[in-house]
Amino acid sequence: MEEFVGKIWHGLVTRASSTSYPDAEVTLDEIRPVAAILFRSLGGDGGLMIENATETTHGARRKFMQRVSGAGQKVELAWRDEETLRLPSRINCFPQKSLNRDLYLWLAALAALPEIDNSDWLSSNQQQTGRALKKWPGIKARYQRLVTTHIAQRPDPQQLPEQEARLENTIRHRLLDPHQFMEPCPAGLKPPHPVTLWLHPQPPASGLTDTISLTDPEDTEPPPENNAKKRNDHNRKKAERTEMPEGKDGLLAFRLESLFSWAEFIKVDRTTDEDQQDEEDAMKTAEDMDIISVARDDKSIASRLRLDLDLPSDEYDDIRLGDGIPLPEWDFKKQRMQQDYCRLQPMLARDATATELPEELRSQARTLRQQFEMLRPQRHWFSRQTDGTEIDLENYQVFLTNQKLGRVNTDHPVYRDYRNDGRSLSCLLLADLSLSTDAWVNNNAQVISIIRNSLFLFSEALSATSDRFALHGFSSRNRSHVRFHQLKDFSEKYNAEIRGRIDKIKPGYYTRMGAAIRHASNLLAKEPSEQKILLILTDGKPNDLDKYESRYGIEDTRMAILEAQKKGLQPFCVTIDEKAQDYLPYLFGSNSYVLIKNAEELPAKLPLLYMRMTC
Repeated sequence: MEEFVGKIWHGLVTRASSTSYPDAEVTLDEIRPVAAILFRSLGGDGGLMIENATETTHGARRKFMQRVSGAGQKVELAWRDEETLRLPSRINCFPQKSLNRDLYLWLAALAALPEIDNSDWLSSNQQQTGRALKKWPGIKARYQRLVTTHIAQRPDPQQLPEQEARLENTIRHRLLDPHQFMEPCPAGLKPPHPVTLWLHPQPPASGLTDTISLTDPEDTEPPPENNAKKRNDHNRKKAERTEMPEGKDGLLAFRLESLFSWAEFIKVDRTTDEDQQDEEDAMKTAEDMDIISVARDDKSIASRLRLDLDLPSDEYDDIRLGDGIPLPEWDFKKQRMQQDYCRLQPMLARDATATELPEELRSQARTLRQQFEMLRPQRHWFSRQTDGTEIDLENYQVFLTNQKLGRVNTDHPVYRDYRNDGRSLSCLLLADLSLSTDAWVNNNAQVISIIRNSLFLFSEALSATSDRFALHGFSSRNRSHVRFHQLKDFSEKYNAEIRGRIDKIKPGYYTRMGAAIRHASNLLAKEPSEQKILLILTDGKPNDLDKYESRYGIEDTRMAILEAQKKGLQPFCVTIDEKAQDYLPYLFGSNSYVLIKNAEELPAKLPLLYMRMTC
């Protein structure tokens, strides 16, 4: 009975204190593509990734019912740093869905402007707002609607203490008239009510500097099929590092439902041999925590993971071709190229044997070969030539007529020639063979098997043409070991041995894409063809064990692509990563990549995509 009454009371108090409108809610996942395009089109840093903001405690005065129910303590505000633009994971503060959507777009526009170096966050946000409205007057009407609705929801200054009322009035004036300069206002006893139309006054990137995800970014295991509720992978938390607690025993605790209690930090040693149910309970607990403390243990799961990722011995590993190739890498923070910073190791499959095309691909391969045979050089008559095997009668008559009229032209083309109408083209396909390709796209196929079939059909199609092509794969295990798998060189003919190498590809390690692109560009640049295509096949963004994660890897990859373009190459990316639109436009440009949403369609679409690119 007590529990039943408690649920009813909790529901009543929660509804009475709620200031949100769930029916009008807009999530970042819905608006992310539009916000990203707007942010970059307005001049925002193209290298910034748009991610979920961290929920923070604002400390402002709350209404009585909010204090009773414990609601309204936290808020998600937009902020940015050198690597990410953080926007709220969901916005439901306005009664109309269009207003919540406009708030996302306004925050993206506000963040697109260069930051103002001003310690007073009121003044800096006011100046930022004024600059945005002056630079883009078309958004003024939307801003006015947002301000009018937001001010109506803010606390009444007449019901606040004097100092807090002065601060609240200052905020209102700055919102309504961002162009009128106002002197800084002394802070009140409590922080002001959050201003959702402004950027965060003190982003969580300072203080407790780390934000950690509740899911392991290197976990490639497919989710259980019976998992009825999909967890939010973008949920972010504040994090701090602490010393490992002493002792091996955990803490046994119980909770009295009817008592209010104080909470304090206690070091609890969670052992690493807990079962899956314990991990699920720990995940639910972590979602309710404000701060997650992380400590290193000598018996951590990460250490076992490192053992799994250790390089195999030479006896079992692929054959290394040479001592490795030193390559540079771009450091975007220092804005300089680090010479000979990486070492790329060319490799050849050790146990590859000659093999035939898989039975399930043969029918599709025949169809592709018939289509691509049309690209073979055909013999045609070429008229109006200065030299050739026959007289071009039509042009010879024109020549005689002009001669009789006194208009003599000794260089008039009067011959025709019968020769091949060929094209000069080379293509290098670079396939991502990182550990993420071990994931399953459905119950029947892994990413690596889809890439393998794509390489088979791509090779079958291009072997029916005169186009020169090469196939290579890559993965990495830090900057000193970038694995570059040789599947087919430009000089090799596609045959059963090449099929054997393709058949033996397997998931590797990480994705140091910049080094692989630089070496592939060097190989392709040596080709004598007029058109040179660098086709990159991947399932995710650049990453590695070291600082190559996040924006560092993105910037190095972008620099490698720019270097390839300067060499006259044509880089193009084909991906199955659903989040590719967040970073590929910055890397390749809006017209130099394609997203295959259904990964199983990749083997059939890849050759046809190549045909459209080259015809």
